[in-house]
Parts: sequence; C-alpha cells; structure tokens
Amino acid sequence: MRALLGELRLHTVCQSAHCPNQGECFARGTATFLILGNTCTRSCGFCAVDRGTPAAPDPAEPRRVAEAAARLRLRHVVVTSVTRDDLPDGGSGQFAATIAAVRAACQATVEVLAPDFQGSDECLARVMEARPEVYSHNVETVPRLYPLVRPQASYERSLELLRRVAAHGHGILPKSGLMVGLGESHTEVVAVMDDLRGAGCEALTIGQYLRPSSAHLPVERFVPPEEFDSYREEATALGFGAVAAAPFVRSSYHADALLKGVGADRVQI
Repeated sequence: MRALLGELRLHTVCQSAHCPNQGECFARGTATFLILGNTCTRSCGFCAVDRGTPAAPDPAEPRRVAEAAARLRLRHVVVTSVTRDDLPDGGSGQFAATIAAVRAACQATVEVLAPDFQGSDECLARVMEARPEVYSHNVETVPRLYPLVRPQASYERSLELLRRVAAHGHGILPKSGLMVGLGESHTEVVAVMDDLRGAGCEALTIGQYLRPSSAHLPVERFVPPEEFDSYREEATALGFGAVAAAPFVRSSYHADALLKGVGADRVQI
C-alpha cells in the first residue's frame, strides 16, 4: 500500500493524521485519500496534519486518486482533504473532479469527508452536484469546546451544512463524527447527537481523542468501552441508521459497512 501511494504521489489521512487503524486498513487494502496537499490552512488543536501555506492544487491529482482506487479494486472510495481557506472555491472543484475521475475509473461508491467551505452554498453545491453517495462533515466536539478544538470553525455552520446536505436529497447520505475525551460531558455528547439527527444526519462515528504530540491538546479522559456502548445505543435510539462507536473508531472506519447499514437493518460497530 505504501509503495503504491508513493508511486502515485498521493497522501492519505491515515498517514498524515497518525490514525491508529492504519495497519488494519492498509492490510485490508483500503485507505482514505487526502487531496489538495497535506498542509492545512487551519490550526485545530487536535489535528496532526501539518499547518501552514499550502501549494497550489495539482490538476493531475484526481486522476491519480482514481488510478489508485482502480488498482486497489476498491468498492467504496473515501476522499477527504485539508482545509483550503486560501482557495476561492475552498477546494470544492478538486473534490468534484476527484469524484468524476473515480466514477470513470472504477465501479465504486464514493464518500467525501469535506470541510465547511466557510459556509459557502456555491462550494457545497459544487461537491453535491458530483453526487457522492456519502457526504460526511465532522462536528468533532461539543459547542463549548470549539474555541479550543476548532477555533476557526463554527458549530452552527457545520450543522447548517449538514442540514443543506440532507435537504438536497438525490440519495446523498449525510454523515458526521465526534471525538470524546477532550473534557466534554456525556450530556453534551448526547445533545450533539440530537442536534445532528435534527439536521438530518443518518450516520455517526464516535471515537477516543488521542493526542498526536505534546504540542496538541491533552487528553482529558480515556473513555471506557462501556461508555462507547452507551453512546452507540443512545444514537441508535435517536434514529441514526448507522453508528460506529469505540475507542479507535475514526471518521472513515469501516465506512463501507456503515453505508450498507443505512436503509437496511440499523448497523452498530
């Protein structure tokens, strides 16, 4: 997997964000492609991705992602990106081009994990018009902790984005994700789950925050497995069609299984 990614000059969030499931997913022949480079314009307190001034988007990158997906014979392709507040379109055009390239190269469903595009309707519409099967956008944490965790983001803006995805229809599945262990209360997490369901979100992931380095936010608490079980049960009771909740769960963990679970019997991972 690493040889293929190196050959095609591709980034993955698995590597850039130090995902604890990297070995498992690479062994299964899956990865979450990170487009628009590997340097982010935001300074979120939890994220291991490099921050700074990114390079210009590579117009050949969508083709290389599609080639990797085809060579790996992926049936579900997950594409995410760094946040590119420096670009007029926020990188939405690169998302749309990547979806189109994957569609042309292989028979696969496509999931995007996209940034908030600073609330731009035009950017959101550009990605949705490419018709990914899943549109994921993470709220990451509870509103009270946004100044520490996501200082350049807005909880309400993220919820509104998910509302617009749900209202768009055309079979696009809205999905979101949360980290726990940053100092939030159980009640606050349940309130966020309720907000997400109210926004039309259908799939949810919940995982333990792990500190990437001493320069990042400290872990306030390691949440026990039984509490993740409780979150999973409460999310299902709220009406989420698919829920993955466990310490090592990340946004695209078993993403193909979550997609299959929505619209069938409710799935819990």
